Amino acid sequence: MDFERYIEQNEEEAAALLRTLCAIPAPSGREERRAAFCRDWLTAHGAEGVFIDEALNVVYPYRAAQAADLALFMAHTDTVFPDMEPMALTERDGKMFCPGVGDDTANVALLLLAAAYVAQEKPETDGGLVFALNACEEGLGNLKGSRALMARYGDRLRAVVSFDGYTEEICGVAVGSLRYRVTVRTEGGHSFANFGNRNAIERLSAVIRKLYAYPLPQNGSRTTFNVGRITGGTSVNTIAQQAEMLYEFRSDDRDSLLDARRYFESVIGAFRAEGLDVETELLGERPCGRRDNADPRQAALLERCKDAVARHAGFTPEVVAMSTDCNIPFSLGIPAAAVGLCRGGGAHTREEWIETESLKAGFRIAAELISAHFTGK
Repeated sequence: MDFERYIEQNEEEAAALLRTLCAIPAPSGREERRAAFCRDWLTAHGAEGVFIDEALNVVYPYRAAQAADLALFMAHTDTVFPDMEPMALTERDGKMFCPGVGDDTANVALLLLAAAYVAQEKPETDGGLVFALNACEEGLGNLKGSRALMARYGDRLRAVVSFDGYTEEICGVAVGSLRYRVTVRTEGGHSFANFGNRNAIERLSAVIRKLYAYPLPQNGSRTTFNVGRITGGTSVNTIAQQAEMLYEFRSDDRDSLLDARRYFESVIGAFRAEGLDVETELLGERPCGRRDNADPRQAALLERCKDAVARHAGFTPEVVAMSTDCNIPFSLGIPAAAVGLCRGGGAHTREEWIETESLKAGFRIAAELISAHFTGK
């Protein structure tokens, strides 16, 4: 059976499989149930040698054992939400609404179906293929799944395609980031009796003010910083003894990211030199490649992805910088791209939605990119 006929026969199955997956909670680091479902589903549909690795990636290697080079297709099973109970899915006006439905559950469903086609039809390929439903893409998952895949296959990978997000944009440049917990401790005391003692909240505020004075690089890169959460103190009449924040900075340029790190360290060092007890903990590190990547293999992969989207979705997507599983192959010099297989909105909110009809075009985009590695294409 050719891929197009298979797609036509399974268009309704794509929506049904998506509904099933949405009902299986999968916060980052807690993807066990969804991983087990994906492994069992692939095995039931003819895939041989499927396994779950130490990072909770579900991996289906196809003709990969002896292949000199490999193409990796991946979609992340985790959602940004912490819920361990099923999240409600509703459908109306041609849309599916559910937290995580587009980021990244729809892409997982379509990759599973595409992998099942390969398992059943057993096409000849010019090299091996690896299909991965990977873990820990979101938040402080710190790309654990992608790192494990690169460690296992990286030296043989000629291309990585991550099916992630929505169709309108393709990730062709990595946004790297560093994420910290910063904790300040002081003597504190009673708000009246000990007035004048150092207040950890006020001192943390001073650290923040200095961090927000960072002079952004003027080299054409996009560099950002953010305090995302602050906690601390005991009561309204207590001089706070401890306060902490979650802080991150990001950049689409490696040198700019390193410059931001140097500034962060200099600010913390200056407050320590003044006698302030400041503790920093690195919570997450996402590397980035270089904005001026001149590798012709990277350019060719991006053109292939853009052409596939244009052919099946009817528009040409924009190539943008993002923080995705592709950060790891980008940092290793491996050609990579992140392509969404559905249209939707509201990512990382509980009102997230996708256009159900867009799954049909997404299915064909995935099929074209995968079948490009079949011989005779």
